[in-house]
Amino acid sequence: MFELKKVISSLLMPLPAMLIIGLLGLMLIMFTHKQKTGCVIVLFSFIGLFLASFQPISSRLLMPLERQYTAFFPIDEPIDYVMVLGSGHIVDDKIPPTSELSRSGLMRLAEGIRILRMYPGSKLILSGYAAGSEVSNARMMAKVALALGVAKPDIILLETAKDTWEEARQAAAFVNNKNLIVVTSASHMKRALNEFYSAGLKPYPAPTNYLAQKNIDTPWVKYTPKSTYLEQTELFWHETLGRIWQNLRDWATSYEEQAIQSSESRI
Repeated sequence: MFELKKVISSLLMPLPAMLIIGLLGLMLIMFTHKQKTGCVIVLFSFIGLFLASFQPISSRLLMPLERQYTAFFPIDEPIDYVMVLGSGHIVDDKIPPTSELSRSGLMRLAEGIRILRMYPGSKLILSGYAAGSEVSNARMMAKVALALGVAKPDIILLETAKDTWEEARQAAAFVNNKNLIVVTSASHMKRALNEFYSAGLKPYPAPTNYLAQKNIDTPWVKYTPKSTYLEQTELFWHETLGRIWQNLRDWATSYEEQAIQSSESRI
């Protein structure tokens, strides 16, 4: 189910979706008599890619999602755990460890270490599975954290969590009622907190990796389609699909529980 979910969501991202639509249009032009319909479909795919790569569109979509939570600032309460949610990585011994993490992963880890140093005695929880490589994302982040001066006894690894749902429940197993800070990308924070709330935790949010900006005045930067802006649109759409899936899953779980309770009451 996890792999199927990832494959379907990948195909529904703006770039592959528009390319598939464009390919269908070309097939109509080349192999059928519906050339006009095919041209309209190809034009639609080009316009879709342009809009998805256009800063005024992408930033307007992503910014409200990213700015739901403010950056973390020190609070008076003691903090026991700082948890950095997993992101992508590669394994390549010929490059620095910091380059083996994805950009979002490095940003999350850097923010986690920054917060960890505000609270001496707190522990750094790093999560993320291997995703087909020989090293888990949690262990790769630990490698970078050690290189940046974090003490090994202060690091806790969750190496089997595949998604935020599993991360939240694995964290709940030992965090209990202690104070927890969750670090993840700003665009992902809302969905992540929903998972932690459903696991019985009430963490403090620490968003990072902000991408959308509105104060871009240079015309050739703002109005030229770029892959950077396409990434922003993809993040927005990824989180939108994720929230839809989250709502459907929670509804199905609730419906199943009600059905079980109803059958038990009849017995």
